[in-house]
Amino acid sequence: MKRPDILLVVADQLSALALRAYGHPVSRSPHLDRLAADGVVFDHAYCNFPLCAPARAALMSGQLATRVGVYDNAAEFRAEIPTFAHALRNLGYRTALAGKMHFVGPDQLHGFEERLTTDIYPADFGWTPDWDHPQERIDWWYHNMDSVLQAGVAEATNQLDFDEEVGFVANRWLADRARERDRRPFLFCVSFTHPHDPFAIPRRFWDLYEGIAIDPPRVPPIPLAEMDAHSRRLYFANAMDRAAIGAFHVERARRAYYGAISYIDEQLGRLLSTLATFGLDDTIVIFTADHGEMLGERGMWYKMHFFEPAVRVPLLVHAPNRFPPARVREPVSHLDLFPTLVELAGGTPPRGLDGRSLLPALGGEPLAPRPVLAEYTAEGAIAPILMIRDDRYKFIWSPADPPLLFDLAADPLELVDLATEPSSAARVEEWLAEIRRHWQPESLHRAVLESQRRRRFVFSALRQGTWRAWDFQPFTDASRQYMRNHLDLNELEAGRRFPPATRSSGDGAAVD
Repeated sequence: MKRPDILLVVADQLSALALRAYGHPVSRSPHLDRLAADGVVFDHAYCNFPLCAPARAALMSGQLATRVGVYDNAAEFRAEIPTFAHALRNLGYRTALAGKMHFVGPDQLHGFEERLTTDIYPADFGWTPDWDHPQERIDWWYHNMDSVLQAGVAEATNQLDFDEEVGFVANRWLADRARERDRRPFLFCVSFTHPHDPFAIPRRFWDLYEGIAIDPPRVPPIPLAEMDAHSRRLYFANAMDRAAIGAFHVERARRAYYGAISYIDEQLGRLLSTLATFGLDDTIVIFTADHGEMLGERGMWYKMHFFEPAVRVPLLVHAPNRFPPARVREPVSHLDLFPTLVELAGGTPPRGLDGRSLLPALGGEPLAPRPVLAEYTAEGAIAPILMIRDDRYKFIWSPADPPLLFDLAADPLELVDLATEPSSAARVEEWLAEIRRHWQPESLHRAVLESQRRRRFVFSALRQGTWRAWDFQPFTDASRQYMRNHLDLNELEAGRRFPPATRSSGDGAAVD
């Protein structure tokens, strides 16, 4: 069997718990439903850092984000870090990226041979948190509650502008693959920014939910005094103390979020249609998201915590000619994508990765028990926050906070903290030993602080005098577009036509 083409589609801030394929009763996503019905669904897939840039660094590197120095949304993803794009390129793949990847630093490719769009977010150090002054909000870029208070219909937004461009160039790129002489297999990553806030979506997606009861959060707001320590910090970091969020706002924000899911589903449908139209329908399609969204659960919004809505992500692998439809129960994470992609491409994963290949599960074999690791070292925190999730329990620990322990089998809504129960004392000690086996929390804390201080200093200096941006600048060579006089018109028109033209005989019959 020839090496497969691979299309990796990444949504932004899409909780698995908000999708019909994972049991949600309201959201509408027929193309995702079809992928799930005909593909392999990982029921308990997790991001490894509930924030954009570090989540994507972990996904691409197959290593925990803090191990590669990506501590937050303004930490450099160093060019020396191998990614799955490097690995597949070494295997002879054509690697391309369209859309958001939130790379910070001068390297804006990280192994991709082609990048078709710029990013939606800045590539510099401007969004560096400041743990030296944890009580201070950095108002010009921190989340606030405007996205919830202003949720509703919008025919154009910054996010829509970006995703419309991503969808257009991605479909054109796929169509070009069928018309070019370059027959290398491809790895194409198409990364959209929806359903990330702001919760604003065109009328036709809003109207999909007209007359449909929008489900309220399953867990109502937790009183401030009863919140865990990190939730309390996020309450103030996200300026929730400055906003009065009522049931009206919650319903509109959730409706707009579901509309944004339907928007992403439509974009996915166009990609699938292009694959079919241009004879690429044997492409392996993988769908996931960088992290989840709290969407009003517990009164919380956005991400940055380890509760299930924020860290559970969809992971669908659609390759019906290779893998029969199945649902995989064992917990997995984004760290597993790097080795999986390498093996799908016919290679051997390099040493030193934190993930393991999911190829056995795609073939119907059970996965050996292995805990999922996640971490958080960005805004709202004051020290590293670390998570381990095994087949049943989730343990969350920080040197700054009391630990949290949830039995996800008995308590899927994470309402009963078992960490302080006398009967859990031995288990908590075992979890603490496991934390220290995977991390060195004290050293990590020092490294985060030192990195923040360096980056704030560098960003301040680079703002003086002439500004040189690191943001990716897409280049289009117009001399090679459409018809130019260094080309033969007949050859050009024939080469750009799909399927190739046939001549007709005098009686109207087609001839080869």
